[in-house]
Amino acid sequence: MEVLSCFLLHLLLTRLLHVHADADISFVYNGFTHSNLTLEGASYVRPGGILTVTNKTEGLIGHALYPTPFRFKTHQFVNNTNKSVVMNFSTNFVFSILPKYPDLGGQGLAFVLMSTKWPKNCLPNQFLGLPNGTSNVKFSTRFLAVEFDIIQNTELLDINDNHVGIDISSLISSASEPASYYSSKNNGRRIPILLRSGDPIQTWVDYNSQEMLMNVTISPLGLPRPRRPLISFPIDLSLVLDDYMYTGFSASTGLITASHNVHAWSFSIGEDKARTQQGFDPRKVPIIDTTAKQVVHTKGFAVGITLSCLAFVILIIAAAIHVLHKIKHADEILEDWEIQYGARRFKYTELSSATKGFGEKNLIGSGGFGRVYKGVIPSLGVEVAIKRIGHNSQQGMKEFVAEITSMGRLRHRNLVQLHGWCRKQDELLLVYDYMPNGSLDKLLFGNDHKKKKLLTWDQRYKILVGIAQALLYLHEECNQRVVHRDVKPSNVLIDADLTAKLGDFGLAKIYEHGINPKTTHIVGTLGYLAPELTRTGKATTSTDVYSYGILMLEVACRRRSIDPQKSATELLLVDWVKELHLQGEITRAIDPMLDDYDLDEAVLVLNLGLLCSILHPVNRPSMRRVVQILLGQVSLPPLPPEILLRDQDHRNIMGFSDFPNDSDLFNSKLMSSHTDTHTSTSS
Repeated sequence: MEVLSCFLLHLLLTRLLHVHADADISFVYNGFTHSNLTLEGASYVRPGGILTVTNKTEGLIGHALYPTPFRFKTHQFVNNTNKSVVMNFSTNFVFSILPKYPDLGGQGLAFVLMSTKWPKNCLPNQFLGLPNGTSNVKFSTRFLAVEFDIIQNTELLDINDNHVGIDISSLISSASEPASYYSSKNNGRRIPILLRSGDPIQTWVDYNSQEMLMNVTISPLGLPRPRRPLISFPIDLSLVLDDYMYTGFSASTGLITASHNVHAWSFSIGEDKARTQQGFDPRKVPIIDTTAKQVVHTKGFAVGITLSCLAFVILIIAAAIHVLHKIKHADEILEDWEIQYGARRFKYTELSSATKGFGEKNLIGSGGFGRVYKGVIPSLGVEVAIKRIGHNSQQGMKEFVAEITSMGRLRHRNLVQLHGWCRKQDELLLVYDYMPNGSLDKLLFGNDHKKKKLLTWDQRYKILVGIAQALLYLHEECNQRVVHRDVKPSNVLIDADLTAKLGDFGLAKIYEHGINPKTTHIVGTLGYLAPELTRTGKATTSTDVYSYGILMLEVACRRRSIDPQKSATELLLVDWVKELHLQGEITRAIDPMLDDYDLDEAVLVLNLGLLCSILHPVNRPSMRRVVQILLGQVSLPPLPPEILLRDQDHRNIMGFSDFPNDSDLFNSKLMSSHTDTHTSTSS
């Protein structure tokens, strides 16, 4: 009797523990403020109720799972055989992906069913926070994922950098389609959706066990569910899922980052699908940057609004009078720094006339701080480039003043010559030398190579020497030390004689010689930022050397510093060249389009580029040493053992506390092995 009682008690407890899983299940989250999800890693719930799986920080991984597993499989005896059957399930959710750098994209988000609540060895890179091939084999993690991928990984056979896929215990999708939906109008025309747009996207995932069919459907939030799914994939999930699985979302960030958000979520499992089909109310879905709450309209409130409007009208009239006065006398305002640095101020009408009203025919390019026009100013008698900046912010004025104060005092044949400036209302304009050959970026990576000849190796080498001499002048030879902070091909301009000139000093910092730089906001361009800059916030001459090293590799290889279209091993140019160096095959990195080049010089440029972009700043050469190596005055030293670090070591670097302004330690070691006299090589 006692044995029977224990058995019945055990049966009762077992039934209570599994009743949640055996019954039809349904839940709805209109936002996640009061949800009980298990959040792992970088996942968190914003104050407005949006679930953020990862933010825009590099190297994150996030999982957000329902806290208890659901039973997905039932067992039936058919012909004395125990047969597993996966129950019908359906889910509906709204997500958004907002990249840090929209042009590059990011990684992506995944809806997942996983056999474990705590997946092991998931990496913060292009794997969406899912178990990779190695960890999946080691820990036998089963998962079913619907991925929303915004980067193309050729190793994983991705079809493009904007697709939806179904992954079955593998990062290689079993089925995938470009992100889009079938319109209920226009004869069911297929309309693309940009996953990384930041706009909320609604998703439906359904599985029908009788048909053994999995459907995935997406559409912009606010539109009705498309009748035709994006993906219809025949599959028997009884061979994929365990009896019990956890469900939720997964994401990660590597070098290219994005914020991965889930705004609402409904889920059901079992025969009764009506509840999930009803799902959440799209009108109640929290949206990023929502508008302010509505104000209750009362009689007192209406009176207050009326009085406020009258006061506002009076202020508008006064402001208009003030603005008209400012406009009338705008060209006569003399800035303090104009007197100090002696920069010439042009009349706005003179610049407008020179560019034919800033017409599109005179537009020659766009940069990070404005558009650039070509024109002829009669008082100068030469062609000039006029950069037009339409900033209303104080930050825009700071950058404008930085460029004037930096360039106005600098004189070097490899620096763009500033002729003057102009300010009209909220428009800021710079006037400097016109470069008929445009930027180095355009010459290297432009799409008009069939019309124009590629840069020869001799021309490329001359450009590299010129920019090195310009940086040497900025770092050591002008009255104050200037750190450019944005050395890259688009900021290198080429004149008619193919002489390189460094320009765009909008981010430049000026220090007195011998003074340690202060911590500042991290600025620059992704792919050219020295690793220590993100940790110390200190822009030094060594961080410029790092950027120049990346520039050297780009010139020699004619490949961009970051190429999202390449595989994971070739995503970062510096890592790819370093790997070829370690394999003894560095010559494979040389631009294959070059017909005739000096092999020794090309190898020198590649190795020197690696040395300049090395991880630890104390091992980087100064620009004086770089110029001497390029001119053959000293030999390139052996690369330090640090170069043996593999890519993952390079990306997962340790923090540093303080760095010298120049690579004095490196130079002192090199000086001991060379007794030649060091002289300036710039003019």
